[in-house]
Amino acid sequence: MQTVKMVITGPFSAGKTEFIQSVSEIDVVTTERKISSDAERVKNETTVAMDFGRITVDDDLVLYLFGTPGQRRFDFMWEILSEGMLGFIVLVDSVRPETFREAKHILEVFRGYATTTPYVVAANKQDLPDAWTPEDIRIALKIEKEIKVLACVATDKETVKTVLLELLYSILENMQTDE
Repeated sequence: MQTVKMVITGPFSAGKTEFIQSVSEIDVVTTERKISSDAERVKNETTVAMDFGRITVDDDLVLYLFGTPGQRRFDFMWEILSEGMLGFIVLVDSVRPETFREAKHILEVFRGYATTTPYVVAANKQDLPDAWTPEDIRIALKIEKEIKVLACVATDKETVKTVLLELLYSILENMQTDE
């Protein structure tokens, strides 16, 4: 049995927990805690260590999904969670351009942890009317043309599976070139 560790990262409230919950075949292990600060009224809870889910692709392949905390005060977990990852997803909230700078920072941090590790960018909340298109997000975040920026709705199992498969294809391609 082959296992693949994927990390789902992105800014606070980008949808990382929902992304994992929508496809995990096990109850997602979360470390959500109530938010005490009035400054972050976007949601009532935040991930403080990680989320963990699992999806079986077939008899030979299992994906382990690790979601990172989105707030910088918990960024010490980013490096820990990145250890052993074969690929990562940067989830971007398409309706909150004020979070794009943080998404770019997180992308650069993770690229620093693993310079040759494949990744994709998922433009979440594409079902909402004010959502920026994946191409506009590519331009805003200055993402190279060869990196996939994919439309996503974190609560929709099919779009989440598409994002995971695109990353998996990139991982497999990367493994073949390393042989």
